[in-house]
Amino acid sequence: MQANCPRCGHPGHAVGLRTLKHQVKPEHLQVVETGTFNFCPTAICDVVYFNESGVILTKADVRQRIGLKETEDPVPLCYCFGFTDAMVREEIIATGQCTIPQRIAAEVKAGNCACEIRNPQGSCCLGNVVAVVKRAMKDVDIQPPEEWT
Repeated sequence: MQANCPRCGHPGHAVGLRTLKHQVKPEHLQVVETGTFNFCPTAICDVVYFNESGVILTKADVRQRIGLKETEDPVPLCYCFGFTDAMVREEIIATGQCTIPQRIAAEVKAGNCACEIRNPQGSCCLGNVVAVVKRAMKDVDIQPPEEWT
């Protein structure tokens, strides 16, 4: 069930219990069993998870940095394979392209990811990674590949 974040009003998306149990700090394990939680993707909002009962879990309540909510390096992009925003920028500056999305896609195809556990969103990071690559390429005036437009 989709709900809006009680702090920023942005629509969240449902996250499974398995994701929550791997993401929250131990002292919050019991609270994540109190209902369906949603992930807030808004960068300026410190809420990470919330439920329909008004329970809010912030950046301080989770075990790792949330890439969508960070502005200082290292900004995580791919939680399964350790790719960061800085790695994207470095590869683009060095080569004029970025192979990280293709590398992640190959790992996903090979069954080597654990997105529902490692990614705080509980889903594949590839869409977020492609968006970061597109933005970084535009920042250095390079046209992203046609398949990404």
